Amino acid sequence: MDSAQRTDAPAMPSLLILTVFTAAVFVSALLLFAVQPMFTRMVLPTFGGSPQVWSVAMVFFQSMLLGGYAYAHFLMRTSRATVAVAVHLALLIAAGLTLPLSVARGWGETPTEWAGLWLLGLFAVSIGLPFFALSANNPLLQAWFVRTGHRDGKDPYFLYAASNLGSFLALLSYPVLAEPMLTLRDQNRVWSVGFWVLFLLIAGCGALLLRSPTRDAQTEEAAATPAPSWSIVGRWVFLAAVPSGLLVAVTAHITTDVSSVPLMWVIPLSLYLLTWVLVFQQRPLLPHRWMIEVLPFAIVGLVAMFAFNVTNLWLNLGGNLLAFVLIALACHGELARQRPSPEHLTTFYVTLSAGGMVGGLFAGLIAPYVFSWVAEYPILIALAGLCLPFVPVSWGRLNTLFWIAAVVIGIGILVPGAVFGYVTTDKISNAVTGVVLIIAGAALLLVRHPAKFAFAIAIALALLHVYPDAEEKRETVRSFFGVHKIYEAIDGQYRVLIHGTTVHGGQKLKDDSGRPLTGRPELITYYHNRSPMAQAIPAIRARKGGPIKVAVVGLGSGTLACFSEPGEDWRYFEIDVSIVDIARDRPRFTFLKSCAPDAQIILGDARLTLAREPDGFYDLIILDAYSSDAIPIHLATREAMALYKRKLAPNGAVITHISNRHLELSGVVAGIAAANGLKTWVGRDKPKPGKNADEAEDDDQYIYTSQIAISAAESEDIGALAFSPYWQFTKPDPKDRVWSDDYSNILGPLIKRLRM
Repeated sequence: MDSAQRTDAPAMPSLLILTVFTAAVFVSALLLFAVQPMFTRMVLPTFGGSPQVWSVAMVFFQSMLLGGYAYAHFLMRTSRATVAVAVHLALLIAAGLTLPLSVARGWGETPTEWAGLWLLGLFAVSIGLPFFALSANNPLLQAWFVRTGHRDGKDPYFLYAASNLGSFLALLSYPVLAEPMLTLRDQNRVWSVGFWVLFLLIAGCGALLLRSPTRDAQTEEAAATPAPSWSIVGRWVFLAAVPSGLLVAVTAHITTDVSSVPLMWVIPLSLYLLTWVLVFQQRPLLPHRWMIEVLPFAIVGLVAMFAFNVTNLWLNLGGNLLAFVLIALACHGELARQRPSPEHLTTFYVTLSAGGMVGGLFAGLIAPYVFSWVAEYPILIALAGLCLPFVPVSWGRLNTLFWIAAVVIGIGILVPGAVFGYVTTDKISNAVTGVVLIIAGAALLLVRHPAKFAFAIAIALALLHVYPDAEEKRETVRSFFGVHKIYEAIDGQYRVLIHGTTVHGGQKLKDDSGRPLTGRPELITYYHNRSPMAQAIPAIRARKGGPIKVAVVGLGSGTLACFSEPGEDWRYFEIDVSIVDIARDRPRFTFLKSCAPDAQIILGDARLTLAREPDGFYDLIILDAYSSDAIPIHLATREAMALYKRKLAPNGAVITHISNRHLELSGVVAGIAAANGLKTWVGRDKPKPGKNADEAEDDDQYIYTSQIAISAAESEDIGALAFSPYWQFTKPDPKDRVWSDDYSNILGPLIKRLRM
């Protein structure tokens, strides 16, 4: 049957085919990407709100996507249409029988090591089958659409744009609509109904395919069409891997080094999907030629941002996301330009998925265990230069001089850094910034030679890492839960532990005259002698009239240990073993050594480990477990507060450290406390003598203001705090829904903070 015969279809069936297939592809993508934040939300609390959970989840989703695409490819290559339809409908039915979605039980507790692999297994046994079935729909339905003989079957890739549009809308609507309006249980029910609606749509697509007289004609033609060469396939894999890896890397960067507002990772993924929508339209809104011309400037712009150490939140966030979008548009545009004929459609999608998985594996699973910092981000930025269209070059004198100069510069960067360590004088720092900008600017002259351009960018980025900012000397420790940075002020007077952009502890090492301090460390950061924490703990001790038993959730640098007194029982609950190593490492911090050398530290998720503690045991429970500015939601729910209340001795209290730049959490704590019959007071710092409350901070001495909420059954249980002018009784807002294990709404506290 020739091509002309295949495209002859009656007008009404043609419209019906187009409508049903487009709807099925759209709904399938909508469900596929709605399940990602929903199920990650179910699992995320176990990991303390770590952004790395999303990175590992992305690796799982990309791996399953590859499996689904491979299944679709082999199903269409080895089977007749009737068999393909029957097999896929049977798979959907089997997947539907596993609904509603749930986290697999009996999987054990979160391990302290190799948590990423454990999480991959948990995802696989929990939602592996439904996700696999959904992941196959995009290439499979497009292949079916081609075989119907529809006139648009010659270039069916517009359906890929419809698929990514559904994915984009699903992700964007989740934090704005689904999470604030629906509980997880309701989200799950709606999703399950949507799955069976999709089943009917796919069954309709199958019926339309089987009614088409041309349904098996393409099988023979595909066998006669030359397959893409291995070099072309390799190029496809690379072009798909770079933006996929950048998606994970830029998410890690903005949640670690810029802002870790919960669900911030939804924004990069939504933009990533939007780029697919834009480039695979039949008439792209943005000409691909423009994107190729802009790509080098986007890469050089990132280098310049790193060189100038841009710290403004919106400029940093906007600059990183804009550059990411431009790089993704250029790479995905190249893939759209090189897309094969419909006969090799499934091969193309398997290759794209393989590239996506390679990039995701590198950035989401391998890099966190190989690098002690977010090294994957600059590596992928340099590799993005190789995504420029290849132009053959000759080895003339200019080429030779360039490579010699590049090698000399590379040796000049790496050897001094390796031999002499980090150079941090202002003069060297300014010189390095200048050299980096010169190299980055010169790289723009090499855009017709992608290898040279990428090499120059790599040299510039390496220079920035080997010679860091002159203001501080940093050490980085990376774990599954993020990147922890330990740095000293240039004069060596302070040592500070930060996670992302949030200080998690600091110690004064020298007095103002430069002499080393010995003995019990002076408390600074959020725990100085005028802080609400310094007011609350003595008040509880005075109320009891003797030694107290305390549970501390979140260890940090171990600062809170210096609030303890002899004869008291303090236990620390920490999920991140690297934090324990940092706090116990005496050359780094001496809080535990000086104040609690025999401190009992219990590893694991606090809610699980605290549940095993005896009921009615603790006089005070302190929640200080924030991961940068992200909050572990499962520690801030009605059920969690019920657990804390059960573990409290009579007249006990719960302290929650709620300092947060992005979220107003006092209402959340007041709500979950009230739901358990507890009252809440919110405390603030005492000002310095002669100063007002707004002047309590002293950044030069690492003295920060903080906000603490204390919850107890009666005002008498918090002693003198109930009468202090620095503590305010706080009632929950009746309009706010109480957070629970089944419901949370990050958007509400975020909006409240923006209005303050």
